[in-house]
Amino acid sequence: MNMDSDLQIAGDILEVPHLLQPERPHPVTVAEFAGLARSIADDRAQWAPYVEYDATTRWYHRLRTGPGYEVWLLSWVPGQGSGLHDHGVSSGVLTVLEGELTERTDRGTRTLAPGAQRVFAPGYVHEVVNDSLEPAVSLHVYFPGLTEMPMHESLQGQCAPATPGVAVA
Repeated sequence: MNMDSDLQIAGDILEVPHLLQPERPHPVTVAEFAGLARSIADDRAQWAPYVEYDATTRWYHRLRTGPGYEVWLLSWVPGQGSGLHDHGVSSGVLTVLEGELTERTDRGTRTLAPGAQRVFAPGYVHEVVNDSLEPAVSLHVYFPGLTEMPMHESLQGQCAPATPGVAVA
């Protein structure tokens, strides 16, 4: 029976720096972008001072940029929504910070409570709406940075693009 531990066999990983992955200066994987969104969400001081509400239109503020990505802060008063859209070539992470949002896709409707996070690939079609009676705040990370947001007309079957436009959701 071998009584050697993994540490005795392999040695202390911290003593073998050449085996360690170098720390990345910025996120490059979906998991790292989701982690970035969670770290910002967990640190209220990074986003709360920038929140504003606008009764006439959805309010948004670019909170941060980095190599190949953008972080946006959005506020939603009751009844405001993004319209049915995709994000062109951008992938993204949506994180609800306060309040409650509803996401509608061709697969159904889901309620997103504070802390809920949605990760999506290019071409993902959805609509985000504040169906509640209270304001909501969300954080959106796009990689690469958002350059287009094609609008769509219907969730029925294949979503057909409507007139293209650029906005944030």
